[in-house]
Amino acid sequence: MENEHKLKIILIDDHQLFREGVKRILSMEENFEVVAEGSDGSDVVDLVRQNQPDVVLMDINMPNVNGMEATKSLVETFPNVKVLILSIHDDETYVTAVLKTGASGYLLKEMDTEALIEAVKVVGDGGAYIHPKVTHNLINEYRRLASDNGPETEIGFREVEYRRPLHLLTRRECEVLQLMTDGKSNRSIGEALYISEKTVKNHVSNILQKMSMNDRTQAVVDAIKNGWVKVN
Repeated sequence: MENEHKLKIILIDDHQLFREGVKRILSMEENFEVVAEGSDGSDVVDLVRQNQPDVVLMDINMPNVNGMEATKSLVETFPNVKVLILSIHDDETYVTAVLKTGASGYLLKEMDTEALIEAVKVVGDGGAYIHPKVTHNLINEYRRLASDNGPETEIGFREVEYRRPLHLLTRRECEVLQLMTDGKSNRSIGEALYISEKTVKNHVSNILQKMSMNDRTQAVVDAIKNGWVKVN
């Protein structure tokens, strides 16, 4: 994303204090611009029509029209707008339901500043973002379903022998990939490996480039399919 282009964001959440906090974080990024705010899903279609944003950051739980209903209506009307859902629910059933509405991402409200900024950037660039903790739960559920339905299912997972992808990644990158699969944030990975967050970011970037993946979720799913990581 070039410096002259600001990513235009609309923020929808019925809790004003939370909304103000998120807006403050986003405003710290020079390439982000919060162009409008709303307190309910019923506001979103009109706000998008008026402001033509790149990303809509929207709460899942709102009193009148919730985030899932609003996303479905929004995507039908403005298919090019990317929706990133904010939620307190880490259950994989919520994620599946949200993604079916056409949302591009799912972020837990317990996220740190780094995760929020990363999620908005990934979704704004056309990728998909699922909170690492939710990714881990989702993958575990997929593995359970695959196991229940036989050696291979339409989900695409099969039982394969575990082996590190040392033909592609360094040993340290393999460790980072495993911790990504475990649902760890960059900060948690750094703490586990006694390295800085900046170093972790560099490793993650290298992993995505070497695996030809656009985002962490894709990399983790592909690694599991290939038997490169263990799912506990």
